[in-house]
Amino acid sequence: MRLLVVGGVAAGLSAASRARRVDPSLEIVVLEKGQRISYGACGLPYWIEGQVKSVDQLTVYTPEFFEKERNIRVRTGCEVTAVQHSRREILLRTGERIHYDKLIWAAGARPVEAARGERVFTLHTDLDAARLQAFLQNKQPKSAAVIGGGYIGLEMATALRARGLNVTVYHDGLSLLGRDEEWLTKKVTERLARCRVELLMNTRAPSLESLPHDLILLAKGLQPNVEVLREAGAELGRTGAFQTTDRMETTLGGIYAAGDCCESQHVVSGRPVWLPLGTTANKMGRVAGANAAGARERFPGIAGTSIVRIGGLAVGMTGLSAMQARRDGFTPVEVLVEGRDRPRYFLGRTVSVCLVADKNSKRLLGASVVGDDGALPRINVVATALAARMRMEDFAEVDMAYAPPYATAADPLMVAAQQLAKLVD
Repeated sequence: MRLLVVGGVAAGLSAASRARRVDPSLEIVVLEKGQRISYGACGLPYWIEGQVKSVDQLTVYTPEFFEKERNIRVRTGCEVTAVQHSRREILLRTGERIHYDKLIWAAGARPVEAARGERVFTLHTDLDAARLQAFLQNKQPKSAAVIGGGYIGLEMATALRARGLNVTVYHDGLSLLGRDEEWLTKKVTERLARCRVELLMNTRAPSLESLPHDLILLAKGLQPNVEVLREAGAELGRTGAFQTTDRMETTLGGIYAAGDCCESQHVVSGRPVWLPLGTTANKMGRVAGANAAGARERFPGIAGTSIVRIGGLAVGMTGLSAMQARRDGFTPVEVLVEGRDRPRYFLGRTVSVCLVADKNSKRLLGASVVGDDGALPRINVVATALAARMRMEDFAEVDMAYAPPYATAADPLMVAAQQLAKLVD
């Protein structure tokens, strides 16, 4: 039996590797549109900034590794233009037809607006990053406009600022990072100001032709690559990405989808969501690969846990903000606490914790943690609690470790939890 995987980055290669472990006898072929596979696209801003010396350092595996070590054939430069499911065939742009018995679609997503013109860029693939890097080195621009206040936009704003450019961020919303939290937006805005990045909120950028900047980076968000498989009959969900079961099955029998091209169920709201994250893509891919190879595994959904660094400031988020929770039908109550990640005598820094719970069910709904240090472990604790569907009375009693070099005795996360437990009781 031949398993064909379309997409050779996070979801696709996780799927292929898991399928091989489940069924050593499978013939597995991975088709990748680009020339590079298995690389950390999330590290591209840090290559631009200079913290990563080469894009090759972001590459985890090569096609040769998969061929030799896992008996998985990986073909690069293969763009799929059609899926003919009744014949169990895909068509490449070259005209080649390839048969499959099972198909995993892990084609990812792409920027909502493509780059056009010499000074206009996106940052989604290794080729995008290489083109931008060459422009920075050869043209030595003095100013940059970043269009968008999401993860990539804000990471790249500080990366370009670190390269010495004068940076202006145009963001057409009232809150940053899609979180709908005024306090969080204020923290990020203050950090950008410290980095001397100009931020224009609730401002639609002028036409690209009229922007007076040497370099323009488009970071308006992503859209899932669904067109080819949708034309074959796979149905989309309410988010515009592929609708799948918890076994990652599409509406076409024998075809699975994983990663940034498909939606998932939110573990807090229970609603379909589309949140393109690398960790999510890997986990989806593992489940899709296992089931395509004959196992019965399920993907439990996501909380949207993420963390981003902006000018040295760590911003961690998981679950729902109060505003998001209200839109999803909850009666949210929130608490915002500021404390230190370590004692003052251990050079502790300020960390801000916002917790959200539902007044009616007393269930923990989400959190945001912001600080120079200490955001990661605290947001992961909350993510674990969300997966366990913990109520506030239980979460407030979590036994967290304490030692002066690492934490305070009254951790800001637990202080916030105890306050919120009282409010919902």
